[in-house]
Amino acid sequence: MTSITRRTFTAGAALAMTARGAAAAEKVKFGVLADMGGPFADISGRGSVEAARLAIEDMGGNMFGSPIELVFADHQHKPDIGLNLARQWYDLDGVDVILDVPNSAIALAVNNLTKEKKKLAIYANAATDRLTEDSCSPYGLHWTFDTYSQTRGATGALISQGYDSWFLLVADYAYGHSMEQAMREAVVANGGRIAGSVRHPLQTLDFASYLLQAQGSGAKIVALASGGDITVNVIKQGREFGLHQTGQKLASLLTFITDVHSLGLSTMQGLQFVVPFYWDMDDKTRAFAKRFYDRLGKMPSESQAGVYSGVLHYLKAVQALGTKDPDKVVAKMRATPVEDMFARNGKLMPNGRMVHDMYLVEVKNPAESKQPWDYYKMIATIPADKAFRPLTESVCPLAKQ
Repeated sequence: MTSITRRTFTAGAALAMTARGAAAAEKVKFGVLADMGGPFADISGRGSVEAARLAIEDMGGNMFGSPIELVFADHQHKPDIGLNLARQWYDLDGVDVILDVPNSAIALAVNNLTKEKKKLAIYANAATDRLTEDSCSPYGLHWTFDTYSQTRGATGALISQGYDSWFLLVADYAYGHSMEQAMREAVVANGGRIAGSVRHPLQTLDFASYLLQAQGSGAKIVALASGGDITVNVIKQGREFGLHQTGQKLASLLTFITDVHSLGLSTMQGLQFVVPFYWDMDDKTRAFAKRFYDRLGKMPSESQAGVYSGVLHYLKAVQALGTKDPDKVVAKMRATPVEDMFARNGKLMPNGRMVHDMYLVEVKNPAESKQPWDYYKMIATIPADKAFRPLTESVCPLAKQ
């Protein structure tokens, strides 16, 4: 009798352990690979973590009977650190989806890893369009913006206003190089010309010599291909150099609302650029922004809103399918329109690019702003099929499938 009881218990325990193992295998886990204290901390960092958390909460916080997990780490803008963190998350820590990645060089390394590990990454802060072009992956999803979307709309609008000669001031890393190429193509395509260009180190603080070269070129537009604190410092020093007094106009083709907040409307007024999201667009964006503001005391950046959207769309696909199998989930994400507080007319393309409407905005002058964070005038909507590179022009092999 005793031996039968023991065998029965042992069999039951084994079944229970198997069930627990299956449940653990189906637990959903995200990893936010962020800039927590560097030049992109305002547009990434804690805000990206909270945006992911808000999306998880909106899906009930659980999946497959287990709490959805969220971890985060600082890649310190070092590709070896970023890649090692991603590898550890995928191999040892059970992370299913890596989020954010505000450094194009690190994002490209992670994108290559997604192919090896067959696990997902959703990029909200990396800008290089190589992620969906020559370095595309079936498991790398580019969600918020890219170098193509940031250049075409703004370049056309500025050249149509007579700003037809351009000097390019470029951050010397993967994003800057990609943005430089995109700007060169966009300027020529819109009937303008490149008067000169110069590259600067990513972490430099003194732009005097570069701005002198821009002044000497005589270009009507000094276009910046940088981001975060770098953009803030260049615009501030450009004003101090008096570029605007000589008739030259600064154009920051990757500008975030946090940049405008840091520099103030007096400095930024009149600047035009393209954004994927603005907190004060409609009731849905305002409702999300209020929740975000209540936690962090500031409005969400465009890319933090993109983190929210990417997490939400992924979790909806997993919930609908009842599995987190990456191939099935990506197929479901492609088959389902992306319509949420971030994306309008959103669609995930075969090359991993999520296309959606973009918006040309102009920074208000101080008298036009009626409340804190009331910074933009909406000038025009750029439809999704016009904002991003057409699949017919993509070099990604996935685009041809």
